[in-house]
Amino acid sequence: MAAETRTETDSLGSLEVPADAYWGIHTARAMENFDISRRPISVYPELIVALAMVKQAAARANRDIGVLDAERADLIDRAAQRVIDGEFHDQFRVGVIQGGAGTSTNMNANEVITNIALEMAGRQKGDYAWLSPNDHTNRSQSTNDVYPTAIKLAVSFVHVALLEELDLLRRSFLAKSVEFRDVLKVGRTQLQDAVPMTLGQEFHGFATTMGEDLQRLRENAALLTEISMGATAIGTGVTAQPGYAETVRRHLAEISGLPLTTATDLVEATSDMGAFMSFSSSLKRNAMKLSKICNDLRLLSSGPQAGLGEINLPAKQAGSSIMPGKVNPVIPEVVNQVAFSVVGADITVTMAAEAGQLQLNAFEPVIAHSILQSITWMRQAMRMLRLHCVDGITANRDRLGAMVGSSVGVITALTPFIGYAAAAALAKTALLTGRNVADLVVEAGLMTREEVTKQLRPERLSGIEPITSAIPVMSPEDLP
Repeated sequence: MAAETRTETDSLGSLEVPADAYWGIHTARAMENFDISRRPISVYPELIVALAMVKQAAARANRDIGVLDAERADLIDRAAQRVIDGEFHDQFRVGVIQGGAGTSTNMNANEVITNIALEMAGRQKGDYAWLSPNDHTNRSQSTNDVYPTAIKLAVSFVHVALLEELDLLRRSFLAKSVEFRDVLKVGRTQLQDAVPMTLGQEFHGFATTMGEDLQRLRENAALLTEISMGATAIGTGVTAQPGYAETVRRHLAEISGLPLTTATDLVEATSDMGAFMSFSSSLKRNAMKLSKICNDLRLLSSGPQAGLGEINLPAKQAGSSIMPGKVNPVIPEVVNQVAFSVVGADITVTMAAEAGQLQLNAFEPVIAHSILQSITWMRQAMRMLRLHCVDGITANRDRLGAMVGSSVGVITALTPFIGYAAAAALAKTALLTGRNVADLVVEAGLMTREEVTKQLRPERLSGIEPITSAIPVMSPEDLP
């Protein structure tokens, strides 16, 4: 039995739309034209909520300035609120990648909210002569100010959860820095042995770099609070009455809870994608630093027998279909891959921002998709890294202690007392013979056992406790 339909008409002709659909002919055409990503805009619920907030604010502003009657404004307002509350998200069907600078997304929102309102008024879906997606729900608006404003709101909403996860990860690294504060290890530069440090200091560095990214993301998110509502098509405000821009800004700020401001130059704001580039760039920065940390975790846990084996990552799953007992660092690996994707998305945002022409950028859909996907993936990746990896990391204390004891790098801490030349000579001997550096220094008569032990304490080696005194430095000629 054929499904019931209703006939809708636009400037291109007529089309049959499912009778129970809240979307209409514009959405139907977009679904046919842009069947590319197989991902509808509803995969980003914050974007749907943001669109509904814009429509709600516009209805209230249009009522206030007298261009929309109270009955229709109230219906649009209440219909939009239902979308904000999570209803009808499945009716937002257009693909995330689309031509038309976001017009399909804007019209999908106009049609859904209009048909919800019509149903609430006891009228049939598609009764656009009484309540129109264009003349009423889209009154005083254009895709060119609605869509970028909605994207900015959506990114502002989702980035809050991103920052929460980032801060939780920072705290997790910080907790490990306290747990490992007394675990001495060999530091490395250019993958070669360097001077000693503590494992706690290494993890504290991870925490610090995550804290820096928190601040950078907050700073760039603040740029997203400048909106262009009232600009309409190209920034001149055509079809919008005087006072509309400020009125809609006030309502939208109240609805969203964001400190929104109206751009001082709406023509510039209509085509400018600078805020999106800045935020995307800060996401890339965070992704790259997180990827570097994951590289370090994989290196530090490598082996466990023939690698560094300094730390143990939680075993999450069998690592090989052929090698029994093999366990791989799967959590850091997946975070690395997310980071690579974020870099690609940032390049996409950059290219799309550059590709704008004259008074509009037609490529905002891919900008929105790229940023929202990056935030979503990064948020989940950081959560996975924290819960399934960092929180369960343990230190191989005995192995770390043994490596420090046999490392010639510790002699660097004794150079203020025995001099660089003597230290270099003894380091060479230690490398050739495999003997303990401390023993060689004592045997050479350069320092007493008590003096060496004092200076090679973990607190001194790691720089936590500064060197306060030194014995006279011996010259190479004084060596036995």
